[in-house]
Amino acid sequence: MNDLPEFRALGVADDLIPALLAKNFVTPSTIQQLAIPLLLSGEKDLIGQALTGTGKTAAFGLPVIQTIAPGKTPQALIIAPTRELSIQISDELRSLAGEKTLKIIPVFGGQPIQIQLDALKRGADIIVGTPGRIMDLYRREKLVLDKLQFAILDEADEMLDMGFIDDIREILSVTNPDKRMLMFSATMPPEIMDVAGQFMRPGYEIARAGGESSTNTSLTEQYFHEVKREFKLDALMRLIDANVELYAMVFCRTRADVDEVTEKLHVKGYRVEALHGEISQAQRLRVINSFKKRKFPILIATDVAARGIDVNDLTHVINYSLPQNAEIYIHRIGRTGRAGRHGVAVSFVTPGERRKLKFIEKDIGNPIPQKKLPEIADIIEAKKQLFAENIALLLENGDADAYLNFAEELCTLGSHPAEAMAAMLKMHFKNELLPESYHEFGKSCRPDESGMKKLLLFAGRADGITVPELLRTICDKTGIRSNQLGKIICRTDKTFINAAPADAEKILKAFAKDSNWHFKYDEPREMRAAKKESGRKKTDSPQEGKSAKTGKEKKKKVKTHKPLREEFFKWIAESEEN
Repeated sequence: MNDLPEFRALGVADDLIPALLAKNFVTPSTIQQLAIPLLLSGEKDLIGQALTGTGKTAAFGLPVIQTIAPGKTPQALIIAPTRELSIQISDELRSLAGEKTLKIIPVFGGQPIQIQLDALKRGADIIVGTPGRIMDLYRREKLVLDKLQFAILDEADEMLDMGFIDDIREILSVTNPDKRMLMFSATMPPEIMDVAGQFMRPGYEIARAGGESSTNTSLTEQYFHEVKREFKLDALMRLIDANVELYAMVFCRTRADVDEVTEKLHVKGYRVEALHGEISQAQRLRVINSFKKRKFPILIATDVAARGIDVNDLTHVINYSLPQNAEIYIHRIGRTGRAGRHGVAVSFVTPGERRKLKFIEKDIGNPIPQKKLPEIADIIEAKKQLFAENIALLLENGDADAYLNFAEELCTLGSHPAEAMAAMLKMHFKNELLPESYHEFGKSCRPDESGMKKLLLFAGRADGITVPELLRTICDKTGIRSNQLGKIICRTDKTFINAAPADAEKILKAFAKDSNWHFKYDEPREMRAAKKESGRKKTDSPQEGKSAKTGKEKKKKVKTHKPLREEFFKWIAESEEN
């Protein structure tokens, strides 16, 4: 039995080996080989230049868990840039701890602070949190930091970019100087080195350990498609259709791009979700957890929103928008090709972005080849091949034996067994294997919206409404599928939906008695303006039950302002001339 001798050689204790085996650890990564012995011995502090997916959490987690003992005062502090990463690190540390009982508490903004205050009152061994919330708890005198054995900064350069550098300095200034310290940073800007020089013990080491997720790895295939901007969505759909088991993150430059791509893919029936800075914390956690559980296969995100999301088995990373520089490119594609699995990094490059791509290739030291987009025939062939492979696997395992009698019975329904098979394929695939069911490349993916009616729902993002949830609810109540609807705009407090007149009536009728989903027709802007003007005229006219004299007095009062305004502007003009 493999008892992980290489981890034992680094000094990892016997009681932690079962947890590593349960997590399918085999051999230590480069950063683990460098960090674990140093942190266990306490000889030196370390700066690790390591990318996402290189085993960073275990590199500092194992020494921390092995060294500290349960108590009331925090003995280890781990500072991370985002809520998601704080939660992720906490969960990973709990799994690495195995049978050892340690109180690991994540602290971050977006959660009521009282929950975290109550947890700290019960005692904490390891604190994992964002700089702002850590400082808040310290200033309230609820978080003790002067007895730490370990202080770890994860993704330090990202915290610098997010403006946390002053908070980090303030936090480290109140910790004890003899603690063991480790700092991870994908890049080494001067500000980060200043922090190291100020708070790390003299003689600290710098280790560059990004090999497992570097762009040179053979596990990540990289290529690009040259696509005009207006055809990017069609290219993305081709890519999704051609990779039937795709599990991917798609990166866009802006929140508006994320919303647009997500909404248009929903219209075509693809299972995707969006992640950007305007999404509430509760919704972010729901989306991330659902994505990790593969409840949907494609996450559309901005770079900022995707920070701290660590998924080890992505098949693809798709750069819908080409990143601004090589650092962002490396960080994005480092999310695939992990844990010994093959990964693919695809970039969409417009003709005007070829120069930017050349700069990225130069910085990473690798050429990125160009490929043609999948043809319709490729897409159909990929679906056929996967279906055939799944059938072969069932036959090999004997899992279909229970259906042999029924299969023989079905084969008698046509003049030839192949006819029955063709009918079953039609039931399963519908039109998916017919070339005419795919739109021509470059055509809009949205249905013709001329003559559609616009519906208004008095709820939006602030009420927890998401486009996927809305489409599912409409389909459940009316049978109207997403690809039958037109444009959907989900704002903070309201949502607009375009639908064919008959479908609009069906939606209004289905939700008429639903107090949570109140739909109505949205009046055209011209009609709203006309009503507003009509209301203004009614207000200005003599009202019923009041004398005409009152109305005249009002008009007279309004007129008295006009000469005053004219005199005022005349005075200004004369002043400017003088």
